[in-house]
Amino acid sequence: MTIELAQPHSPERHHTHRDVSGGWLRPAVFGAMDGLVSNFALIAGVVGAAGAGQAAVLAGFAGLAAGAFSMAAGEYTSVKSQTELMRAEIAVERRELARDPDGEQAELAALYRSRGLDAELAEQVAAGLSADPEQALRVHVREELGVDPDDLPSPYLAAASSFGAFSAGALVPLVPFLFGASGLGVAVVLSVLALFGFGAVVARLTARPWWLGGLRQLGLGVGAATVTYGLGHLLGVTIA
Repeated sequence: MTIELAQPHSPERHHTHRDVSGGWLRPAVFGAMDGLVSNFALIAGVVGAAGAGQAAVLAGFAGLAAGAFSMAAGEYTSVKSQTELMRAEIAVERRELARDPDGEQAELAALYRSRGLDAELAEQVAAGLSADPEQALRVHVREELGVDPDDLPSPYLAAASSFGAFSAGALVPLVPFLFGASGLGVAVVLSVLALFGFGAVVARLTARPWWLGGLRQLGLGVGAATVTYGLGHLLGVTIA
């Protein structure tokens, strides 16, 4: 007689998600690409008009400083305003829960019925969640506003991420001129590698093909620098 042994169950597999709401990725990505592209284009325009030298270094530093502070201030103001608006709407929801808790519970039950729960179960879930006022507030805010009241974006984090990322990106095309470069050649090579590499890294973070992200950023950056170099050259010839 053959005895069949029970097959062991496969271990349960769990998956995790990356943090997509911390408030740092968008300003960091935007800041680094803006710094790299804008300063590369700015330096290219100056070199096209006046040649490499002190003018290129001064333009590069000016572009880095002005852009980094501008980006940080813009991100801080934008995220601060967004957070203040969220807090104001959360306060509205808190007042409604205090004024009419039964009505808010009925609203929550109706929401769960619309999502497929039967009426009795929806009422039980709504009642259970509404027993704790703070828990009820979190649920209503997430369901109605689509935000997590315990994880609102930080304007300080956004500003710091934007400032640091812009500075790092803007430094790439400037470095060769700090060491006495007499033309755009080395700056172009470094900028091209940085554009493609950074685009590839961002694509990997967002689960897209790395080569596609790299080529896209490369095309945008080189296109901007080519246009500004041409304009600078034409302006330099005209003034001369």
